[in-house]
Amino acid sequence: MYDDVLIPTDGSDGTRQSITHGVTIATQFDATIHALSIVPEGPLGTLQSDAAAPAAHRAVERVAVDAERAGVDVETAVEQGVPHEEILAYADEHDIDMIVMGTQGRTGLDRVLVGSVTERIVRMADVPVVTVRFTDDIRIEDAEEADRIAREALVAESPDADAEAITSLEEPHRTSASWIVSLETDSETAHVHVDALTGEARVARRE
Repeated sequence: MYDDVLIPTDGSDGTRQSITHGVTIATQFDATIHALSIVPEGPLGTLQSDAAAPAAHRAVERVAVDAERAGVDVETAVEQGVPHEEILAYADEHDIDMIVMGTQGRTGLDRVLVGSVTERIVRMADVPVVTVRFTDDIRIEDAEEADRIAREALVAESPDADAEAITSLEEPHRTSASWIVSLETDSETAHVHVDALTGEARVARRE
């Protein structure tokens, strides 16, 4: 019934619940998840900044981590343009059966952008649209705490790693209610996702 589920994400807190919901649906129907993030442009000109594209890639990576953890096939894409237009175009081009997205973000700007895009998708999409309201409170708000949790998770998963030798590659950053902490040991680099709601840590990728 549902073979392809699209989860648009902008990296705001308001998309976290929609990611969880979308992964659950895909698991139930053995569907493929499509994680899509848009670097927005609008009638007033481009909203793109130096940080916008990397943030979009981090946002879809967060969906991919959750999908892969659940054993669900996932495809990721980052596009540039007017958000609701790009989402609808992607849905049409990839034969999407369902769209799952948040109704609002936590901050004032997120609330306006996420809410207005979702409203347009609901009105204009040719496929079912499941909207998910953001309700949870962020618990891990401090970057230092996220870094500490990430280091403990890395040591727990890599017993040979020297805790004193772990260094940070960059400052932790938060997207979709998850801190992403990039760390390096003597033998590898690791990207650890720390759930800002629960404090759960996941080693997402190693090189």
